[in-house]
Amino acid sequence: MKTILLGLVAIALWGQSDVDTSPELAKVKRVYVDLLNGGESAIRLRDLLMSSLQSSRAFLVTEDPSKADATLKGAGNEQVFTDRHFSNDNVNAHTQLTAPTNANNGRYSSRASLGVTIGENESEHIEERKHEAIVALRLVNKDGDVIWSMTQESLGGKFLGAAADVADKIAKKLAADVRKARADVPQPPVDAAKK
Repeated sequence: MKTILLGLVAIALWGQSDVDTSPELAKVKRVYVDLLNGGESAIRLRDLLMSSLQSSRAFLVTEDPSKADATLKGAGNEQVFTDRHFSNDNVNAHTQLTAPTNANNGRYSSRASLGVTIGENESEHIEERKHEAIVALRLVNKDGDVIWSMTQESLGGKFLGAAADVADKIAKKLAADVRKARADVPQPPVDAAKK
């Protein structure tokens, strides 16, 4: 059993690519954001992505795909739904006491009765309108190679809606990865004569 498991792990690892895309990512200066799949909400997500990417100042966002070093492609969707919560609590208590009394001659009878009922009922119905956004993106260089990818989803942030939150998180992650890739690229030595 252990041998089979190790064999499966080895096969899975053998198929993985160890290609480092950092040098390619470091070259990206201009990005084109392609139309996203996903309908009407994808158009809005694309615009938010473009705005967030431009605000990151890691690269220039271009409207001309021929001038871009890389293209962001993928799909996105934002859904609006109503989250409904129902609860119903009931508490009831019932007590009854009956005491019959008879007269000695058997002609008269009386009965004393006491009853107490207590009840409480509480119902709650809450409807909350929520937004959910999900985006799956890949950054593709001019050769058609995927040099970066990410999937992000959100129910919204404290000050941002779901779509804006997703766009912001993606832009921050891509900008951080590009800056890291640029820092990892070895710099040519500075010639002392040029100083």
